[in-house]
Amino acid sequence: MRDTNLLSPALLSQTALEAAPRLLGQTLVRVTDDGEIRCRIIETESYGGAEDQGSHAFGNRRTARTEVMFAAGGVAYVYLIYGMYSCLNVVVGEADDPQAVLIRGVEPLTTRDEELMRKYRGHFSGKAANLSNGPGKLCRALRIDRSLNGCPLDRMGGPLRLEAGDDVQDLAIVQCPRINIDYAGEYVQKPWRFYIEGNPYVSVKDKDPAPYQQRL
Repeated sequence: MRDTNLLSPALLSQTALEAAPRLLGQTLVRVTDDGEIRCRIIETESYGGAEDQGSHAFGNRRTARTEVMFAAGGVAYVYLIYGMYSCLNVVVGEADDPQAVLIRGVEPLTTRDEELMRKYRGHFSGKAANLSNGPGKLCRALRIDRSLNGCPLDRMGGPLRLEAGDDVQDLAIVQCPRINIDYAGEYVQKPWRFYIEGNPYVSVKDKDPAPYQQRL
């Protein structure tokens, strides 16, 4: 029987563009030797299918790196940027249709969660939200690396999982273009980044974000 706290399989079967705003407010759980760390997802980016020039799987490119994107929704896609920083994505959608949502910012739920994240993150400067207000930062704070690539996110007992959190209908969500995808041609300006307006853990606040108006 499925644990009722786990995120709905229906959400994980949606396309990246549908799932990205719906993952906001949900709970990411990392299991460590020091205990569980629970955090709230604040910011996401959609990388949707073979037609998306911003996606690693553009043109149905299947490589050792991208193969996990072709799995059915509910597993982690973890890759390196600049050869040193891990990034966590939630694979969504149907099998053989490469859909993934990049997790760009998370917020610790409790003081204990924050303490553990600070322990793993190591020294950092500036505001408190710099703990996990970016994809590389949050992976360091949660000890997420390539060893978790392909990890199921939809079951109990593993090192990483997704649980139901806030009611998305109650969140003030905005959308704007994605970040650092200058290579993506006509897809550069697609408003496929989503975040909770006013939250300090947003990695980069857009100058002119638009309210998310599609039906949730």
